[in-house]
Amino acid sequence: MHRTNPALWQHSHDYAADSSVAERRTRIVIGITAAMMVVEIVGGIVFGSMALLADGWHMSTHVAAFLITAMAYNFSRRYATDPRYSFGTGKMGVLGGFASAVVLAVIALLMAGESVHRFFAPQPIHFNQAIGVAIIGLVVNLVCAWLLRDEPHHHSHAHGHEHGHDHGHGHGDLNLRAAYIHVLADALTSVTAIVALTAGKFLGWNWLDPVMGIVGSVIVSVWAYGLVRATSGILLDRTPESSDLPQEIRRAVESDGDSRISDLHIWQVASGKFAAIVCIVARDPKPVETYRELFHEHEELVHITVEVRHCEEHGAPGART
Repeated sequence: MHRTNPALWQHSHDYAADSSVAERRTRIVIGITAAMMVVEIVGGIVFGSMALLADGWHMSTHVAAFLITAMAYNFSRRYATDPRYSFGTGKMGVLGGFASAVVLAVIALLMAGESVHRFFAPQPIHFNQAIGVAIIGLVVNLVCAWLLRDEPHHHSHAHGHEHGHDHGHGHGDLNLRAAYIHVLADALTSVTAIVALTAGKFLGWNWLDPVMGIVGSVIVSVWAYGLVRATSGILLDRTPESSDLPQEIRRAVESDGDSRISDLHIWQVASGKFAAIVCIVARDPKPVETYRELFHEHEELVHITVEVRHCEEHGAPGART
C-alpha cells in the first residue's frame, strides 16, 4: 500500500515571527524596572513626593505587565505547532497586549485617585532627594524604551504594474508595543515628577505635584484606550480598517467578468499575517488552484481557503455580499 508523506500536503500554522530578541529584551527590562520600582516607592515614602510615589506604584504594575509580555512570548513559542490551536498562537502576543492595556487603565485610575487625595491633604516634600530619584527613574525608563523599541516592518509587493503597493496591513508586535507604552508611561510620570518637584522647590508650587499626577493619569488613559482598541479588533477577528486586502481580492477575482465573490472573511492570525476564506460563484467556474494563483502576490495571506460554486444566476440581486 502506498503511503503519502503528510508533510508534502500539510502546512504549518506557525505564523508568529521570531520573537527571541524581544523576549530576551523584555526579561532584561523586567529586572531593571523591578529594581527601580523599589527605589522609587521607598524614595516617594521617605521624601514625601506623591509624583515620585505614583511613579513607583505604577512602575510596580508595569513589572506585572512585563511579566505578562514575557509569558505571552513563552506561550506562543512553546505551543506554536500545537494542533489544538487551529490558526497557531500568533494572537497570544495580542492577548498579552490587551491584558497590559487593562493594567495601564488601572494604573491611571489609581494615579488619579491618589493625586486627588494628596491635593486636598498635602504632605511635606524633600525636594532635592525626590528630584534626584526621579531623574534616575527617567534615565532608567529611557534605557528600557531603547531596549523595547520595535523595528518597523512593511509589506510591499509589486503587482505587475508600474508601481508598487504598500498595504500597511500589520500593527507590528502589539505585545512588545504594550511593554513599550508601559515604559513610556513610566518616563512620562518621571518627567511630570521632575517638573512638579522643581516648581515646588523654586516657586513654592507644592500643589503642582498632585496636579501633574492627574495630568499623567489622563495621558496614560489615552494610551491604554488606543492599545485596547488596536488589540480588541484583532482578538475579535475584525478586518483592519486600514487594510486594502478586501478590495484587492475582489478586484483580482472579479476581473474576468464572470466570477463573483459571494462571501469574504479576512482576519489577522499574527503580526502582519492574515487568513482568508473566499467563496466564489461563477457561471463557468475555474479550478480552485487558478483562483489561488491570484493571491500569491499577497505574502501576508498565510492561510487561504477557497470555495467555488457554479451558479447561473450569480448576477441576480442579493447573490453578492
